[in-house]
Amino acid sequence: MLIERTANEVIIRLPASVDVTGLQRVVDYLTYKEATADSKATQEQVDELAKEIKKGWWKQNRNRLLK
Repeated sequence: MLIERTANEVIIRLPASVDVTGLQRVVDYLTYKEATADSKATQEQVDELAKEIKKGWWKQNRNRLLK
């Protein structure tokens, strides 16, 4: 593995033999960190938003799932 920092980015080079599933998890985590880096939301606000999203999803999908 090689990690290189340039003026604008960090470049990580991995051998092609790296497990793609594990690598995808790392990429997903890094994407999350990048997306939330400037967030001022509290954990309580995030939890409430997640609750509302789940509630809306259930309303939209309940009939399809309970056939």
